[in-house]
Amino acid sequence: MNQKFIRKIPLSRPEVDEATAEKVSDVLRNPILSMGQQVDSFESEFAEAADARFAVAVNSGTSGLHLAVRLLGLSHGDEAITSPFSFVASANCLLFEGARPVFVDIDPDTFLLKVDQIESAITARTKALIPVHIFGNPVDMKRIQAIARRWEFGVIEDACEALGGKFEGKALGSWGDFGIFGFYPNKQMTCGEGGMVVTDNERFAQRLKSLRNQGRSPSGDGSFVELGYNYRMSEMTAQLGRCQLEQLPSFISSRQQVEERYVSLLSHLEEMRVPPIPKDRSPFVFIVQFKSKELREKVRADLTEKGVQTALYFQPIHLEPFYRGRFHYRPGQFPNAEFAGDTCLALPFYNRLDEVDQKYVAECIEDSLVKHRKKSSISV
Repeated sequence: MNQKFIRKIPLSRPEVDEATAEKVSDVLRNPILSMGQQVDSFESEFAEAADARFAVAVNSGTSGLHLAVRLLGLSHGDEAITSPFSFVASANCLLFEGARPVFVDIDPDTFLLKVDQIESAITARTKALIPVHIFGNPVDMKRIQAIARRWEFGVIEDACEALGGKFEGKALGSWGDFGIFGFYPNKQMTCGEGGMVVTDNERFAQRLKSLRNQGRSPSGDGSFVELGYNYRMSEMTAQLGRCQLEQLPSFISSRQQVEERYVSLLSHLEEMRVPPIPKDRSPFVFIVQFKSKELREKVRADLTEKGVQTALYFQPIHLEPFYRGRFHYRPGQFPNAEFAGDTCLALPFYNRLDEVDQKYVAECIEDSLVKHRKKSSISV
C-alpha cells in the first residue's frame, strides 16, 4: 500500500563535519582521555573568544551554574533574583546549595528579565543576580552591573543560549563575575554535552578547577581540600569543542541568514508575531508568538501532522510541578512570563536549514492560520 510522503523537518540538527569527526577519533588513539591537553587548549581558546581572562571546562552548563553559585557563597536562606521564563537550570542551580530563586517578571516584548523591577524584589537575604540571555537576546548588562555594585551583589550571567552574542560591543558572558555557557546539540556550537565557565578572577578560576575535580588541591599533591564534584570534561568532548569553536563565526552567520529568511516569510501574518531581533544577537532558537494558547496548540498540531517538529519554549519555571509543590507558586504571579509560556512556539532552526524547507514551514503555518480563521468565521 502506498503511503503519502510527508516531509520531515527536525527542530534542530547539529553540524559536525568529517574533519571534526576524524580529529575526535584521533583523541581515542591517545592514552589520556580526560583532563589532558585538549581540555587545556579548549579552555585557552574559549577564554580568548569570550573576552575573558579564564575559562574552565565542565560537563554541562548546569554544572557551571552550580559552581558559580557555590563560589559566590550562597547557601541556606540566601536568595538570588532571576527570570521565571528560562530553562529550569537557571533556578535549580540555587537549590543545589540551599538558596532560593526570587523571580521578577519579564518584558512581554523581548522576554527578558525586567531590570527596572529588580530592586523592588531585593530583600535582606538577596546575595546575587542571575540575568538570563533568553534565546540569545541580551539583557541590559550595564544596568545589571549598576544594581550589583550599588547593593554589592554577585552576578552570574547565564549565557548558555547566547554564545557569540554581544551587548554594546562587549561579549555576553564577560560582564558578570561568572559567565556560563552550554554546549547541548541545539546550541550555536555543540560538544554533545558540556559547558564552560568564564571569569576574570584568577582565584575563582583556580577554585572552579578544584571543585569540578572532586575538590582536589590546586597544588597537585593529590589531596582533597574541599567537597567537590565530578564535573570534568573529557578529552573527546574538548576536541569536538575546539573544532566547533573554530567554526563558530560561520555557524552564527548561517543561523542569522536562516533567521532573516524566517522574518521575511512570517512577519506579515496577523494572528502571530515574530519577536524583535536585537542587534548583535547570536540566535539560539527561532520563536514565534501566537495571540492565544488555543491557536498555538491548533497550529502546532497541524505542523506535527505535516512533519514539522516544534517545541514549547518555555513553561515558566514557577509553574513547573516541582516548584509549585515546593514553593506554592500559582498562576497569575508573573503574567508576562505565563502568557509567553502559553503562546510561544519554537520552529525548526539550525545552521543548514534549507530555504525550501523554511518556505514549507511558513506555508504550513499560513495554511493552518487560514484554516482556523475560516472555522472561527463560520462558528460566528
